[in-house]
Amino acid sequence: MCFSATASFGASAVLLTIGIIAIKKSTTKPQYLLSCIPLLFCVQQFAEGIVWLSASHPGIHFLKQPAVYAFLIFAQVIWPVIVPLSIGLLEKEPLRKKIYTVISGIGILIALYLSYCLLFYKVSANIECYHIDYILYFPFAPAKYSGILYFIPTVIPPIISSIKSLRLLGLAVLLTYITTKIFYTEYLISVWCYFSAIISILILFIVIDMNRTKATIRL
Repeated sequence: MCFSATASFGASAVLLTIGIIAIKKSTTKPQYLLSCIPLLFCVQQFAEGIVWLSASHPGIHFLKQPAVYAFLIFAQVIWPVIVPLSIGLLEKEPLRKKIYTVISGIGILIALYLSYCLLFYKVSANIECYHIDYILYFPFAPAKYSGILYFIPTVIPPIISSIKSLRLLGLAVLLTYITTKIFYTEYLISVWCYFSAIISILILFIVIDMNRTKATIRL
């Protein structure tokens, strides 16, 4: 599979449309937050499109590093916080809500640590074989453990949800993580974010399904 500026910008355009429709379909504050995820992915994929273009067009090369940081802020800081928060707010079962509170706490700690690393350590991006390799010069030992902990707030929340459609979304995210880890190990950050961005299109249908279910219950 090959990736490119066209793929990133194309995904960004689709996600913009999906996100706007999802927000219009939302009827509660938790749904609004969940519906913002495709829009956030839209911005992240647009940033990666700039990384692609700036690497091959000398005239805009000055945009590369800001775009790299923009992409990584989403990947390393925003997702560990927004994923458990947005899904946890939709949860109705008391025990699961407590679990989401713990996971959100882990996500915030990971986001703070990775924010520190982005601020004080070098990052770069190289294009290799039609993929982007984001190189993070973070301290090895802490980075290793933060990578393991990163999995908890970004993958686990939808899987343990009491909402069936969110569990299916979580399984799709988990499957793409495993696939990316096996076949695109060196490009994990870029490829998994792209796959997750595409999967976030399902959020529109999840919001519609939740509202349909509520309407049925009222009847």
